[in-house]
Amino acid sequence: MSLKYTMDVMELLDDINVNGQRVVDLFNGFDHCEATYETVRGEEGSTDFVKIVIKGTKGKLSGGKAPSLGIVGRLGGLGARPNRIGFVSDGDGAAAAVTTALKLANMSVKGDRLPGDVYITTHICPTAPTQPHEPVDFMGSPVDILTMNNYEVFPEMDAIISIDTTKGNRVFNHRGIALSPTVKSGYILKFSDDLVRIMEMSTGELAVTFTVTTQDITPYGNDVYHINSILQPAVATDAPVVGVAITAQTAVPGCGTGASHEVDVAQAARFCIEVAKEYTQGQFDFYDEEEFNHLEELYGSMKHLQTLGKDKS
Repeated sequence: MSLKYTMDVMELLDDINVNGQRVVDLFNGFDHCEATYETVRGEEGSTDFVKIVIKGTKGKLSGGKAPSLGIVGRLGGLGARPNRIGFVSDGDGAAAAVTTALKLANMSVKGDRLPGDVYITTHICPTAPTQPHEPVDFMGSPVDILTMNNYEVFPEMDAIISIDTTKGNRVFNHRGIALSPTVKSGYILKFSDDLVRIMEMSTGELAVTFTVTTQDITPYGNDVYHINSILQPAVATDAPVVGVAITAQTAVPGCGTGASHEVDVAQAARFCIEVAKEYTQGQFDFYDEEEFNHLEELYGSMKHLQTLGKDKS
């Protein structure tokens, strides 16, 4: 069901002239949906941050108490023009997030409204810079990670899924999507059994997961290696965050073109939609609250890992 929307979204995004307004226009006429954007300028250009809110029947925006889900499409840019022609691999996170929003908006007018509110955020930049990274070059961004978090992570999000292309490494040998453990307040927690179950149900395959290091959950700018920005939303919130990586069997540069697979993007979107259905009904949580509280009692707060450290914070 999500593939049609994926193809429409990717066709829209594969354009040097695409901007936030064009993405927002996709959501014109949908009841229970609000889409806005804001242009932000950085040292290496500008980008349009997009925020799409799908209101739930019992969501907090309507005076209810149903939990709110955040879905962040994380990327550096949709394109590396003029150095590279066309849509780059790094853009898959934005494509998956916008696809998820478009499908949820369509569901809402067909009678399938979710109980809780869903916030979908990403940014639209068809001319982003690139930057050196091992084993392959990363996409850069006109703005820094702190700015991204300011415009993409909101206190209304009770739990967050962060979608990011994660192909520029030798960690994965699988093409499709992979799930991270839950990260909360500086702790790397165990995998959510319910998220594993939903992944297996929505993909029809055994769940694929990936490890997270301490470095990955610290902020960019502290001069340590990060696999990519997939878990950077976790430094800006105390809500539980889970990464959904769009992966490949080989190391693919973020600035590589012709490397995006519509089926994989649709798979990420379908997973997010199924999580949204269950999570906003209060059927599960991303982490075991009792065990988390016990960890903090035993070992104390790990929130210092959400900062730049002793010398820089």
